[in-house]
Amino acid sequence: MSADTIDFETASPSEIRRFLRPAPAQRSVARRSIDGAELGQVELDPETFGIEPNQAVLHQVVTAQLAAARSGTQSTKTRADVRGGGIKPFNQKGTGRARAGSSRSPVWIGGGVALGPKPRSYVQKTPKKMKALALRSALSDRAAIGKVALVDQWSFEAPSTKAAVAALRALELEGRVLVVLSEDDFVADRSFGNLPEVQTLLVNELNAYDILVNDWVVFTDETLPGSPKVVSASEIDVVEDEDGNVVEIVETEVDVVTDGKGHVTEIIETEIDEIIGEDGEVEAVVETQVDVTLDDEGEVTSVTETVVVELADEESADEESEGNKS
Repeated sequence: MSADTIDFETASPSEIRRFLRPAPAQRSVARRSIDGAELGQVELDPETFGIEPNQAVLHQVVTAQLAAARSGTQSTKTRADVRGGGIKPFNQKGTGRARAGSSRSPVWIGGGVALGPKPRSYVQKTPKKMKALALRSALSDRAAIGKVALVDQWSFEAPSTKAAVAALRALELEGRVLVVLSEDDFVADRSFGNLPEVQTLLVNELNAYDILVNDWVVFTDETLPGSPKVVSASEIDVVEDEDGNVVEIVETEVDVVTDGKGHVTEIIETEIDEIIGEDGEVEAVVETQVDVTLDDEGEVTSVTETVVVELADEESADEESEGNKS
């Protein structure tokens, strides 16, 4: 049986539902700067922004999230918790009244509460895949109605509410706005902090409920789900001789590129080696770059190495020749 056909008589209900599910839609969004200038179009990940929203999963996940937010500290006193009532209020017989053993019975005024609420946890266990589906459903719902915005970066020089208001006006964002930030966007977080109609979230805190209660969802190049990400790390090594003189400085930087699904697609290692002479001047600079590309299964497909050597003597000779010409 191919992927394009299915036998409805032998297929399970889940296989039939998957077969009848529409293919993810390809959507795009305009990439802009904070002053409103358009920088081009960006294709959104179809698996994240183009699926048909699952209403049932959205309802269950949002309900569980709201339930988990409850403190669960409510408490009532039962007949055992209310002070008093330790003595029988009147004789068992001869009064004509209904028998009673305590004045703190729930049927008495001032008595305890029957079956009242007690402190408890309202947390509901929700599978991770269900949370992920709800998040993709919420993002697809906002993308379908054109309520997803993309900026290159929040380039605020200092925290400024006035600059944040100007940016929202330039981007033509009205109503409740959810701004998704990275950990380095603390200036933008402070800038939007005084605006009651704007909610800020870190990208790892993004959830279905906050998307649905806001009209707009604004991402940056770094926080856009499904877009390639680059993780960098650098290290500097200083080599000294026996006399403590610096003879070499080696700077190594490694960039790991991942796709929208988190798979590593490329590893770039750049090493810059500065060779120091006895006079303390740089004699040569050797730059080595190794580019390793990988396929979807994590197998190495190609390795490219580039070496560039720059000598200080050549640069000084060029400067002297330019001086003689002038």
